[in-house]
Amino acid sequence: MTQPVTIIMIEDDEGHARLIERNIRRSGVNNEIVPFANGTDAVKYLFGADGSGLVQKGHALLILLDLNLPDMSGIDILRRIKENKYLKASPVVVLTTTDDSQEIKRCYELGCNVYITKPVNYENFANAIRQLGLFFSVIQVPAAAT
Repeated sequence: MTQPVTIIMIEDDEGHARLIERNIRRSGVNNEIVPFANGTDAVKYLFGADGSGLVQKGHALLILLDLNLPDMSGIDILRRIKENKYLKASPVVVLTTTDDSQEIKRCYELGCNVYITKPVNYENFANAIRQLGLFFSVIQVPAAAT
């Protein structure tokens, strides 16, 4: 039996976080969403007190990551996730306002699975999130390494 996927949402903009969650729910995805408004708290949750990531062993996670966080770079978080043996199989969806082609390329090189640029137009953004919700409903997320 597969374990339900927990969605980790790392987003400092409260309005965007609410919009993301609302549209994921609207898409029929009822998985637990664990929100973080900064990178520090998210990193503590993901990697545990000892920083090893062992705390996530056996858990199926899908990570929504904003790159522009107030306390650290989302790129650094992405790098740490993909270098960690317990977290590297977790899909990472980058949701950010940055549409710089070099930044996008860098995220894919580091191992992000999907890169979505947040448009200023909320209707377009809502549509992108709804499509992401449909993606969540069919994706199989592997559990963290045992």
